[in-house]
Amino acid sequence: MLKPLKDRVVAKIEKPAETTASGLLLPSDSKEKKSFAIVEAVGPEVKSVKKGDKIIYKEYSTTNVKYEDEDFVIVDEKDILATL
Repeated sequence: MLKPLKDRVVAKIEKPAETTASGLLLPSDSKEKKSFAIVEAVGPEVKSVKKGDKIIYKEYSTTNVKYEDEDFVIVDEKDILATL
């Protein structure tokens, strides 16, 4: 597993929904890209999130990583906007 340093967080990118709750199909080329992920690991200086938290992060301030066929982001704690 990836181990983040300092105030960084490793999170697994959540795949966007293909249908709405009522069953309507969503277009795959939607311009609105949501930046949701599930925290997988936190660095030793991280204080506001923990493993398993669902986060919303700044989309253009991350490092995207593909590790063992899964997509992850590495994000600084300051670039996490909210938890769900």
